[in-house]
Amino acid sequence: MTAKISASSIVPFALAFATMLTVASSAVAADLNPKTIAAFDHYVALSEAKIDASLNDRQTFLWVDRVPPEQRVAVLARLRSGKIVIERMQTLENGKPINVPDGLIHHWIGTVFIPGATLTQTLALVQDYNHQSEYYRQRVLASRILWNNGNDYRVYLRLYEKKVLTCVLDTHHQVHYVIIDSSHAWSSSRSTEIRQVAGWGKSDEHDLPVGEDDGYLWRMNTYWRFQQKDGGTYVECQSISLTRDIPTGLGWLIGSYVESIPRESLEFTLGATKQTLANGEVLAE
Repeated sequence: MTAKISASSIVPFALAFATMLTVASSAVAADLNPKTIAAFDHYVALSEAKIDASLNDRQTFLWVDRVPPEQRVAVLARLRSGKIVIERMQTLENGKPINVPDGLIHHWIGTVFIPGATLTQTLALVQDYNHQSEYYRQRVLASRILWNNGNDYRVYLRLYEKKVLTCVLDTHHQVHYVIIDSSHAWSSSRSTEIRQVAGWGKSDEHDLPVGEDDGYLWRMNTYWRFQQKDGGTYVECQSISLTRDIPTGLGWLIGSYVESIPRESLEFTLGATKQTLANGEVLAE
């Protein structure tokens, strides 16, 4: 006999779950310390060495080109049918995971195929930082270019995330683009400052000191590749981010929750990029 779960039993559990998440995020100090930063920087250095090594091979420019042949056909079919393909990544050192004291590294790669889009149109969208809050309005509350010199940008983004808890972050990024030829381009973006907004939307709203917060996001790097072929443009984004560690004993409760946010953010970004281009909504001149 199958047990039935009533709405009256779900609601108290949901409230208890939300309460425990709140306690987990605030009861334990999550200040960013130098050892955590050093471990993240080391992970990034090893990862970027691999990323850079694969930039010069036009035959395997995209991640999908490096997938084993027996899987590549299925992955390409998913992309061309409109799906977003996302995979977890992990950079190892001497075959072993890299220890990050008091922190978690989230490393994902995602790809989307945008039929009919050209490389020029795609770059016009992703470089239009003054309108990012319109293209990605569900997760970007404000955006603007602080400085631009050719293919180099410094940008400000106010990021928004709500999944039981609400988090707003004021973030600054340094971005560099390289246009290889008429069909290939890549870019790298590194966060230079991330501050959690306290009292968002209230009269006493203010930024917390860097690293002295709830640890929702301490670092965020993204590495993009763009290739025009097959009647459209492939957009690939590899993200490496750093958050607080999960408090001891609470992994069973919030582990999957914490790890799902970077993946969902990547999926949203690629999906919104595709939708904006497909709808012809790019505002840049």
